[in-house]
Amino acid sequence: MRNRLINEQEYEKLDNPVWHSLSETHRNISFNYPNIKFYDPAYCPFGGFNANDNIASQIDEYSRLTDNFFVVGEKPTYTSKIFLRKELVCLQMTLEKRIETTTGEKIVKLDNSSADALSALVNEVQPGYFRQKTNLMGDYFGIVKENKLVAVSGERMKMDAFTEVSAVVTHPSWTGKGFAKQLVAHTTHKIFDENKIPYLHVAETNFGAIRLYGKLGFKTRRRISFWNLENPSHIRHHRTG
Repeated sequence: MRNRLINEQEYEKLDNPVWHSLSETHRNISFNYPNIKFYDPAYCPFGGFNANDNIASQIDEYSRLTDNFFVVGEKPTYTSKIFLRKELVCLQMTLEKRIETTTGEKIVKLDNSSADALSALVNEVQPGYFRQKTNLMGDYFGIVKENKLVAVSGERMKMDAFTEVSAVVTHPSWTGKGFAKQLVAHTTHKIFDENKIPYLHVAETNFGAIRLYGKLGFKTRRRISFWNLENPSHIRHHRTG
């Protein structure tokens, strides 16, 4: 059984997770344009739109704030100033029941004193997504070994009914010990305790992670694209300015 009853209309919000996160829980860190919303780039380089009309100029405006960002969902229209670096196709997976685990490693909640270590670990394993204030989007948890943060998991996009699990990262020297399972279980238990449904995004080519999430009980809901855009003129300006 689900932790809470969520109607189909609420589930449809997952088709446009950035837009609805920035309309609900994360509205205070949103840059709002007429038809598209973006996270403050210090937190997360993601945007989402509710209508494709006239968003090209709005994307141009946001691109002045950050040289590299993603629009999540349907393919956006954009001007000749913007370059499409790649389409990252992900599986969007949801979890409807708690993960059963046995007592394992000590898991600690990470505070601001761990922000630098958290950012360094995530960007070492998954570069390009974790920004200066990403850790403030939700709670992050970690496992420490030999006085070093070696594995983490946390929360990123948040809506009224859903919270995204993100930054599931283990240092290469510490893989194969079940840390990811323990951390994902801990993070999702916390989300369920808030009467929300956990979900995540994983690249469709990341077969190992997909197998792990499947074993933990996550079910694939849909494929969803992250359109990686950049403004080359913005990059040149900052390199030569």
